[in-house]
Amino acid sequence: MIPSLVTPSSLPTDPSLEPGSVARAGGIFVERLRSGRPLIAIELRPPRVDTTRQRSIDSWIDLHHAVRRIVRRDTFVLLTDDAVGLKEEENLEHLRNNLAQAVDPARLVPFLTCKHPIDYCLMHADRALSNGHESLVVLGGDRTGPERCVGHAFELRERVRARIPGLALGGWANPHRDPKAQVDFLEDSRFTGEFFLTQVVSHHDLPAVEAFLKELRARELPISPLFGVFYYRSAKLATLERLAAYLPIPIEGIRRDFESGLKAIEVCAKTVASLRDLGVNQVYLSNLPFRVAPKRLNELEDLLGAPG
Repeated sequence: MIPSLVTPSSLPTDPSLEPGSVARAGGIFVERLRSGRPLIAIELRPPRVDTTRQRSIDSWIDLHHAVRRIVRRDTFVLLTDDAVGLKEEENLEHLRNNLAQAVDPARLVPFLTCKHPIDYCLMHADRALSNGHESLVVLGGDRTGPERCVGHAFELRERVRARIPGLALGGWANPHRDPKAQVDFLEDSRFTGEFFLTQVVSHHDLPAVEAFLKELRARELPISPLFGVFYYRSAKLATLERLAAYLPIPIEGIRRDFESGLKAIEVCAKTVASLRDLGVNQVYLSNLPFRVAPKRLNELEDLLGAPG
């Protein structure tokens, strides 16, 4: 077993820092990432804006029930912002209105893409902190649809950091691309973040993951990673091909998994277990239907057992 990717001893500390400052950790989410302890976070999507009002209300009710059940398991929920070109409802207002008294907002990590006017983006970050969220993932966003307010996500993180220094910020890396270039982005002084999420990976992508990890470990960066794992609901070719327009999908490998008799959650567990064998103990699950997300999380943890 390779040691876990990030350990507290590998991080710079400064006892003079005030509690709650970003450099100390940026709250419980970043502290958890830096601890190296196993974590399975859940990425959920708010309802789409093009649905009926009643369906939207029903969806938010289901989402809120799921979030409450998930965070009881000592994990975190990531809320997307216009995922893969789909226009989603604004997440912060609903979180504040419906979960403020039921869930610690520090366990909810909103996304913010650059596909909004700059004033909206900065106000969004203001509201996130005022609502009690300690961390914010700032991404560029899909290239389709509205133009980005800045060319690259790091430019927006710089603006947010200058305006709201108390908010921990997360960025993005893609293990499927050149590992040196990707880690160069993370190491650049303008990256402006305490953690990063990766593009989704699979047990069919292990050579690319290993190359990325090798480069990341060689630099010893004090930035905490959270690797993406996609929950494939089926092996329908049309669905996989549609997803492949946005994500790196190992279509043939996933189809073989299902044809061998594996269930969807078992395919997911195979990826998480493979990552743990490489020393990656902290992941987020993408594409879980929120109505069954708590149940699937339980099933996944049962399949994985205690981390080795």
